[in-house]
Amino acid sequence: MDSENSMERAKASVLQAATMHVAFDGWSEASFQAAIIDSGVSPALARALFPRGGVDLAVAYHQAGDAAMRAALAERDLGALRFRERVVLAIRLRLDGADKELVRRGSALFALPHHAIEGAGLIWATADAIWTALGDTSRDLSWYSKRASLSAVYGATVLFWLGDTSDRDEATWAFLDRRIENVMQFEKLKAGAQKAPGFQALMKGPLKILERISAPKGAADLPGKMKG
Repeated sequence: MDSENSMERAKASVLQAATMHVAFDGWSEASFQAAIIDSGVSPALARALFPRGGVDLAVAYHQAGDAAMRAALAERDLGALRFRERVVLAIRLRLDGADKELVRRGSALFALPHHAIEGAGLIWATADAIWTALGDTSRDLSWYSKRASLSAVYGATVLFWLGDTSDRDEATWAFLDRRIENVMQFEKLKAGAQKAPGFQALMKGPLKILERISAPKGAADLPGKMKG
């Protein structure tokens, strides 16, 4: 346990040191090497913790943001909030805890073709973290549709936020409210369609295979599997 804690402290130390350089050098090997020097962590250990250097630092920064959001949500009393308000709060907490320039550098990195899939996976993981923190218990196809919708909302909001120069990012929060409203309207439309006789017939016929889709058991099982 002490060894594990020591590794986590070293990882946090390198990441923290890197954030001082990313604004100038991006999530790069240069930032990684500077972080090693500043943190005092041995180069061998740092490389073991971040094999790809700057790329793994960027991943760790994003994942740390998700963890901070979960912790912040756990401290909030969500009982008085409507569900859409809880989702908005989660996204606001996620962005409030992030450094805009570091996120901008990360967005540029994960926009590169050879990192795009990993970047999309990080956005998906954030959406999953939000739904899980808010108590989502779905295990069927809706598990995927909820996270797909929220991934689109979160990704669009981040891009808007990066260019937002309004006071306290008020324009971003207004943009987020509009996107959530779009999703809510879609969910109402979907719920109505599911009650239609034609849809029920499809679910008993050609679309019955969808009943076999289940949520993944863990991160290693993404993007999911077919049951039995």
